Amino acid sequence: MVEFGLDTFGDVTAGPDGKRVSYAQVIRDVVAQAVLAERVGVDAFGVGEHHRDDYAVSAPEIVLAAIAGRTSTIKLGTAVTVLSSDDPVRVFERFATLDAVSNGRAEITLGRGSFTESFPLFGFELRDYEKLFSEKLDLMATLLDEGPVTWEGTVRAALDAQHVYPKTESGRISTWIGVGGSPESVVRAASHRLPLVLAIIGGDPVRFAPYVELYHRALSELGAEPLPVAVHAPGFVADTDQEAADTLWPHMRVNRDRIGRERGWPPMTRRAFDADLTEGALHAGSPETVAQKIARTVRALGITRFDLKYSHGTLPHDAMMRSIELYGTEVIPRVRELLAH
Repeated sequence: MVEFGLDTFGDVTAGPDGKRVSYAQVIRDVVAQAVLAERVGVDAFGVGEHHRDDYAVSAPEIVLAAIAGRTSTIKLGTAVTVLSSDDPVRVFERFATLDAVSNGRAEITLGRGSFTESFPLFGFELRDYEKLFSEKLDLMATLLDEGPVTWEGTVRAALDAQHVYPKTESGRISTWIGVGGSPESVVRAASHRLPLVLAIIGGDPVRFAPYVELYHRALSELGAEPLPVAVHAPGFVADTDQEAADTLWPHMRVNRDRIGRERGWPPMTRRAFDADLTEGALHAGSPETVAQKIARTVRALGITRFDLKYSHGTLPHDAMMRSIELYGTEVIPRVRELLAH
C-alpha cells in the first residue's frame, strides 16, 4: 500500500501584512501544520534542515519532538538530515531519543543537502564534500544495527566496540537515503541496504524510472531483499487549478530566483512555471489535478511513498494549512481510488 507524506523546509513565510514572519512563529506554524496533517490522514511528516536566513528550522529533531507530543500516529522524519556536516553518533542519539518520545515513529532521511552553509558553520571544508558523506554514511549504517561499533575513518575519531545509547525498542530506526538523481548515489543507497528517496524537483518525474530500475537491480546483484522507494516532489493544493497557480507563483518565483542568483540560474518566468505545472515535477492544482499527477508518478516509478513538499518560500501559513487539508481529505483518497483501478 502506498503511503502519502508531507515535507516542509520551514520556509520563512509572509504574514497578512506581507512582512516576514518571525522564525519562532514559523516553527510554531510548522508544528500546527503537522498536527493538521495527522488529523486529515497524512501518513508521514518530514522537516528539512537548513542553516540560512530564509529557513527557520536548523534543528528538525527538536521540532519533530514537539510534534510528537501533539500527535499519536503520523511518522516523523527529516527532509533531509545533512549528514556530511553532522556527527553520525549524535544523529543516532537524537533520533533514538525522538523514537522513544514518539513511540517508534521516528525516521531519518540522510543526505548531502542542497546548500553548503553548514560546512563553514561547523568547521568543514567543501573540498572534503564527497569524503565526509561517504565515511559518515558508512559509520551511520553501522550504528543503525545498534550493536557494538568498531569503525575507523579520517573524518572523526575511531570507535572500538563502542555502544551508543539509547537503544530503540524496535531495534532499528527507519532510515532512508535521499538522492538528487546521480547513478552513483542510487547505487550507494543500495550498497548500504537503505531505502531510497528520490528528490524530484524538476522535469517530468517519469524520467527518473531508470534510477528506480538501477536501484532494484543493484539490490538484487548484492543479494539484498527489495526495499522501498519514495519520491519527494514540490506541490500545492487549492480549490481550483487557477487559484493554485496564482497563489503559488509569486512566492515560488521569489524563492527560486534567490537561489538562482546564488547558483547562476536565469530568473524564473511564468511560462516556465506554467510548464512545470503541466509537464514537470510540480504537483500543484485542484485536488483532482494533483491526484491525477501523483497517481501518474506512483505508477510510472513503482514507488511505495509519495511526499509532497508543500512549503514554498513566503507562501503564507493559511494557504499551506488549506493545502494540507485538501491533500489529506481529497487528494489522498482520490489517489488511492485511481491506483486501485
